[in-house]
Order: sequence, then C-alpha cells, then structure tokens
Amino acid sequence: MVTPIQKSGLLSRQSFLIEQNVASLRQAIALLEQIDDVTYRSAPPSLAPHRVGGHLRHILEFYECFLDGIESSHVDYDARKRDESVETCRRMALARTMSVIQGLEQAAELRGDSIIWVRVEDARATRIDDSFMTSSVSREMQALSSHTIHHFALIAMTLKALGVSVDRTFGVAPSTLRYNATEAA
Repeated sequence: MVTPIQKSGLLSRQSFLIEQNVASLRQAIALLEQIDDVTYRSAPPSLAPHRVGGHLRHILEFYECFLDGIESSHVDYDARKRDESVETCRRMALARTMSVIQGLEQAAELRGDSIIWVRVEDARATRIDDSFMTSSVSREMQALSSHTIHHFALIAMTLKALGVSVDRTFGVAPSTLRYNATEAA
C-alpha cells in the first residue's frame, strides 16, 4: 500500500497520482469479482467487438509498457504484448491487475517527477525520424488515469448492453463525480 507523502498537510502530486491510478485498478478488481467469465468475454451485438476483456487488456498493457519503460526513461506504448489470455480469462486479468498495482506502489522512479521520453504512437509504421518526445512521470501517470477512466466508460456501456448492472461511478472521472455531488447538494 502506498503511504502518502505529506507536504504541508497535502498529498504530494506523485502520491496523489499513484493513489488515483491504484484506486481505478482496484475498481477493475471489484468489477472482475462481480462478473462471470462469459460476461467478461462477450460482446453485445449492438457494440461488437467491444468486450470487457479487450478493454481491460488494453488498459493493463498501457500500464505495463509505462512500468517497463520507466527505469530506462523510454516508454513505448506500442510495445504492448496484446496477450489474448488477459482478454479471455478473468483469473489472468486479476493477476495482471494486481501485478500492475504492485508495480505502481513499488517503483521508486514514480516517487519523483523526472523527464522521460515517450515514443510517438505508431512511429515505426509511419517511419518518423525522431520518434521519442519529452514527457514526465507525472504527465504519463495523469494520462494513464484518464485513459483508464475512458476505457472504464466503454466497459460500463458494454456491460449495460449485456444487461449487467454497473455502479454509476464506474467510468466517471473523479472531477465529474465531485462536480455532480456539489450540484446535487
């Protein structure tokens, strides 16, 4: 478990971003524990080819590419393994989700906000000469969080189309939840 680093009574940016990403991944674990294998692998006819498993595999592989590249400061999100076992087996998805959480909680490189280089998407196919651009650990962790929430929204739509009830907060950005709470008050 991540222990928050306190600065004047506030979380550090790095601790906040780690906790935000871990909290989202824990939502994925809770969801995986609520659905069955058939639901995990199924695509509703109206939304084919969207499947919970496909979206979760995609999310996890982005995190894995980030964690794999963080030590060398070079992240390549196109280096995803596209492991079909994660897409079709909830047990495998649970194990990989827990592994990513552990990586986020333990990677020393995430405690500071260093400069990193991220490969431009599809750079190899487009033959870009200088394919890495400058980013930072914080920026990439923020992007991973947004990317995860975006795919969670697609997972929620997929499950609803399959007739499965989904928590109303799943796939909704924390800022939107806070805004909606203040509007309801």
